[in-house]
Amino acid sequence: MKISENWLREWVNPPVSATALAEKLNLAGLECEAEPLTPDMPSGVVVGRILKAEPHPQADRLRVCDVDAGTGEILKIVCGAANARAGILVPAALPGSRLPGGKEIGAAVLRGVESAGMLCSASELGLAEKSEGLLEFDSDARPGTPIEKHLALSDNLLNLELTPNRGDCLSIAGLAREVAALYSLPAKAPTIRPAVVSALPSKDVIVEDAVGCPHYVGRVVTKLNPKARTPDWMRERLRRSGIRAIHPVVDITNYVLLELGQPMHGFDCARLAGPVRVRRARTGEKLALLNEQTIELVPADLLITDDNGPLVLAGVMGGAASGVSETTTQIFLEAACFDPVSVATSGRRHKLLSDSRYRFERGVDPALQRRALERATQLVEQICGGEAGPIVEVGRAPQYATTIRLRHSRVERLLGCPVPVREVPVLLGRLGIETQAEDAGAWRARVPTHRYDLRIEADLVEEVGRLYGYERIPARAYAASLVPFSTPETQRPLDVLKDSLVARGYQEVVTYSFVDPKLQAQLNPGAPSVALDNPIAETMAVMRTTLWSGLLPVWLYNRQRQQKRARLFECGAAYFPDGSGTRETQKLAGLVAGSALPEQWGSKPERAADFFDVKADLVALLGSSAADFSFERSEHAALHPGRCARILRDGQPVGWLGALHPRLAQTLDVGDALLLFEVDAEAMCAAQLPKPGPVSEFPSSRRDLALVLKEDVTAQQLVAVTRAAGGPLLKSVHIFDMYHGPGLEEGFKSMALGLIFQDYSRTLNVEEIDAAVGEVTASVSAQLGASVRG
Repeated sequence: MKISENWLREWVNPPVSATALAEKLNLAGLECEAEPLTPDMPSGVVVGRILKAEPHPQADRLRVCDVDAGTGEILKIVCGAANARAGILVPAALPGSRLPGGKEIGAAVLRGVESAGMLCSASELGLAEKSEGLLEFDSDARPGTPIEKHLALSDNLLNLELTPNRGDCLSIAGLAREVAALYSLPAKAPTIRPAVVSALPSKDVIVEDAVGCPHYVGRVVTKLNPKARTPDWMRERLRRSGIRAIHPVVDITNYVLLELGQPMHGFDCARLAGPVRVRRARTGEKLALLNEQTIELVPADLLITDDNGPLVLAGVMGGAASGVSETTTQIFLEAACFDPVSVATSGRRHKLLSDSRYRFERGVDPALQRRALERATQLVEQICGGEAGPIVEVGRAPQYATTIRLRHSRVERLLGCPVPVREVPVLLGRLGIETQAEDAGAWRARVPTHRYDLRIEADLVEEVGRLYGYERIPARAYAASLVPFSTPETQRPLDVLKDSLVARGYQEVVTYSFVDPKLQAQLNPGAPSVALDNPIAETMAVMRTTLWSGLLPVWLYNRQRQQKRARLFECGAAYFPDGSGTRETQKLAGLVAGSALPEQWGSKPERAADFFDVKADLVALLGSSAADFSFERSEHAALHPGRCARILRDGQPVGWLGALHPRLAQTLDVGDALLLFEVDAEAMCAAQLPKPGPVSEFPSSRRDLALVLKEDVTAQQLVAVTRAAGGPLLKSVHIFDMYHGPGLEEGFKSMALGLIFQDYSRTLNVEEIDAAVGEVTASVSAQLGASVRG
């Protein structure tokens, strides 16, 4: 929220600079930054009145204007704005003036006509990002007045980022209350006098849902001047808060929103039929909104309606059918208090953002509506004329939000420092919180209606601390009871896995959990994903089902910046629809690109990393638990059909390993030899307890066995059958050679095993070893069709 400093100082004026004021608000828990309204202020630009505007003799789109700029002579200025016409007052940049950006204005000749300066739009003066036509001033502006004086441009903007609990500060009145409390100053609000009721027309109001709308007020105002114009002072205050002037009635309701914090709406009475109702939507109803969007309503939506149907999505946005226009002469002004949950739910359901919703979902003062209606009526009569009708009110405004018991001992205990007893009611009184002594060191505190966030004793303690000053609370060590957390030996911390990967040359990355739906569909086709209701970008519209959706863009970004080699990993959650909710699964994923080793003198030429390099990294990562895992040839839509394996733990699938599919590599332009893995983090963290065993004092014996097998027999199958057949004497098995080529039939390969035999109690004899080797030979022959190579 942006607020004019000058406007705020009309309410409360502490003797400090804008920067000091912002710092004070920051220390009080309201994030605030002060910035100049116009860092590059125009100079030499004055108010000018166009006396005559005639077509340029040499250009259809240009006009030659006679301008009174208060210099004592009539200036001729050529202008191309469509709204240049006789009688209006506009900014005139005279020769020698300077516009934002350093542009200097001088006399010029345009298409054969001399131009003594330039007539300016709001954007040319740095007052708006874009604008159409000349900036028009009020009819009472004096020609020759510098625009910095006429528009009071010597101002600062207070840019506030408020936490959701401080909705009471989303207005000049709320912020002034806070500043007054911080500096112990009185706040001066504008005088709001009840309107004199001089017209009889009224509107019946029926509230069918008192929970969704506990308080509603409204009144009819007749005989408005349809040609009225929003005055410059109001336009400027709205503009500085980021609101565009639209129509005097709409501008007045927006002004009251900023001034008092009460969202309001003005209906054109000519477009209303029957009584105004506040009710829930009916099935099948639709509403065309002011933003030109039509929404389909659901029964949970709270509406303001008439006999013709929905008029407003309560607390969120008004409808186009009942809004005011340039011909409106009679309006129905309304102000209401709506349930924050109902407003927030409807706004999120229909993906609608508005200043009204922003305030209602944080809580609007339920006692503010009548005051806001009188203020809006006052401004309507001042700007548009008209006669006010009687106020129609449904519901009652509460006197207090709640009553809380506060103990002095609790204040000192939570703040950790002594606070004088006499100061507590004084500090709370600055915030409008009335206190009544209950007994020694305790009070009954009555909270004003605008403080939605104060509900328990600790909330009041926080308010005492804020006003007492956090900087006055001494910093000191406090005793704390720390209970050490013990990790089971069967559970490895995730940090251990991360450290292992880093030791093997990987770098950890952290990516967004919401990703590009198109990329995710390519990496995990057919898998349902969780769509975001309000994505921040089209490429971040769904929650990730695989961490590869984040790793691949990271590598692509680096590759486009001439990086040739990468070892990346990420630990994070993947999200899956699960009935009515969402299931999260922690994953560990990695990406390997480029050469197997960094460039060095001992490895020439550079060898590209392959499937087995990454598999070796994973096996090393598993440590003592590697025996529980296996790699099974399989197929994945995102991985190369011949270089892809499913990772199993105790026979259950827990992840994938493989090279990126060539088709995807070409589509995504991520280069060749890109390898990926992804494993459930829970499976990776589960560890085997180490089992101690004796070290044999007797010598081992080795036998080498060369076997001929079919190409489709995997090394894992061969080792598994060999281990099972070797019995207790076989201590280890490893493959030390593999051969394809001449001497073997087509479709066959040769694999050589190294078998180590040993016993803990004695030296094995040749017969025992030969028998064990025979068992191995027979088993691999029977189960795998292997034969001993001659």
